Amino acid sequence: MSVYTTEIASDKIPSDNVIHQRLLSAYYQAKPYIKGKLLELGCGEGRGVELLAPLADSYVGIDKIESVIDRLEKKFPNYEFMSGVFPPFPFEDNTFDTIITFQVIEHVKDDDGFIKEIHRVLKPGGRALITTPNIKMTLSRNPWHEREYTGDELTALCKRFFDNVEMKGIAGNENVLKYHERNRISVQRLMRFDIFDLQHKLPAGLLRIPYDILNRVNRNRLKETDDELVKSITFEDFSLADQSEQNLDLFCLLTK
Repeated sequence: MSVYTTEIASDKIPSDNVIHQRLLSAYYQAKPYIKGKLLELGCGEGRGVELLAPLADSYVGIDKIESVIDRLEKKFPNYEFMSGVFPPFPFEDNTFDTIITFQVIEHVKDDDGFIKEIHRVLKPGGRALITTPNIKMTLSRNPWHEREYTGDELTALCKRFFDNVEMKGIAGNENVLKYHERNRISVQRLMRFDIFDLQHKLPAGLLRIPYDILNRVNRNRLKETDDELVKSITFEDFSLADQSEQNLDLFCLLTK
């Protein structure tokens, strides 16, 4: 059974390519920071395992979807995977040298506890890397997200537990921004039918199915409109940039 919604972008669905490459780019940007014992919180289907795990002394991936974890254990028998909902984390204090968690914190109800637990299981001198959507570039409410952040908001949250917080972002080049602008216009056309602003008034649970259907329709439409643009974008079209409201994602570096 597939676990994919439009919230979990697939490298196998052509219209998901831009989102998949955007998510993949974070793993490439993380490469220089990987060392020692590596923990990935919310590893999903293992988008970055092959890229980052060989750079570490050991790798542990944890995710809430048991079927995904079962597949990863078979695909990567030399690495450790476990299913579970967090926080808290099932690890001792000061266990990991590096923690990565990409596009996860926006789904976590207790984001305060999430950052506190990251600090707890990091070794002194260890580093954690967090990515999450930049709310300043969000095109509509995402009912799968508990919340989204500005760079300053995420920085303030992390500084409650970490003294050393560096905020950067994932930026896109001209082709990425061209796609983003077409996406913005397409979303606005769909949202004009929401005359009562139900996307912000209804409970998230009621919005997830229609959101997913409309999101898929929108991605397919963007692909049909300019198939070459959608196919041509790769992780190399994204880069690590200084903090800016124009970054697509926040990229936060925490040092214990």
